[in-house]
Amino acid sequence: MEIVCPAGTPASLRAAVKAGAHTIYCSFADETNARNFPGLNFDRSEMRDGIAFAHNHGAKVLIAINTFPRAGAEAIWHAAISDAADLGADAVILADLGLLSFAAESHPDLRRHLSVQAAAANADMVNFYAEAFGVKRVVLPRVLSVPEIAAINAETEIETEVFVFGGLCVMAEGRCSLSSYATGKSPNMNGVCSPPSHVDYREDKGVLQARLGGYLIHSAAKDEPAPYPTLCKGSFTAGDNSGYLFEDPVSLNAEQLIPQLQKAGVTALKIEGRQRSASYVAQVVKNFRAAVDPLAAGQAMPAGMLTRLSEGQASTVGAYKKIWR
Repeated sequence: MEIVCPAGTPASLRAAVKAGAHTIYCSFADETNARNFPGLNFDRSEMRDGIAFAHNHGAKVLIAINTFPRAGAEAIWHAAISDAADLGADAVILADLGLLSFAAESHPDLRRHLSVQAAAANADMVNFYAEAFGVKRVVLPRVLSVPEIAAINAETEIETEVFVFGGLCVMAEGRCSLSSYATGKSPNMNGVCSPPSHVDYREDKGVLQARLGGYLIHSAAKDEPAPYPTLCKGSFTAGDNSGYLFEDPVSLNAEQLIPQLQKAGVTALKIEGRQRSASYVAQVVKNFRAAVDPLAAGQAMPAGMLTRLSEGQASTVGAYKKIWR
């Protein structure tokens, strides 16, 4: 199975390629992508060089243009698609219907993948995008079990890609406006969830308090890890209940399910984390190659390699086994 690795910077792209990633996904440094953070992503020159580097080492590059255009500003997104084609990207990852239509009509030779943001969660939806826009691969939402993924693959000839490691959004694949209530910015429209400019850490009587937009999201004692403050993974009190009311601050780690995903017909395994360091990216890629390569050779897959890289050193298999609350 193909390993699809994130790269938020040129350094991360090179590290991923050198570590053995089959494919890299990255974005332009603007609002056309859902990780629009300062210091992340690529200008056009960096993207050209990154694509050339990847191709020279036998790897592919996918450009994520996965936010939804603002009315009247579609030209920004159209330019991103056209530039991706001109720079030699192997595919673009799109969610918006209008952008899919533009790409299919204006750049028919540019391979189109459907972003997880589109939340195509059944075979009818997958086949619709393939027939209407020539989509060749669908990134499936993280709300499906392995049998449900197998059922989709049985009813479509379109490639499927699934997330197996990294951050886990509790909403319907990033369709979240929760952050905008505290910061005025949301992932779908602005490409930012819990923007760093609105994050504040303060120590009060030995307790580290993490705030977002002025709101207290989490308090950690001196010997406790302090997670990054996102509203959906905050610790709150509601009625008689206190704690992580939406979801624990943990990461997705489905490495133990890789053999089952292979049998389910999955084409590619996707790692989340364009905001992560080059060192982190390299470690995750190496560990996934160590898992996937023996499996491809019919050998036993080693396990337990990625736990220490998970958020808070804790992980979940999410909805793959329907145990995610």
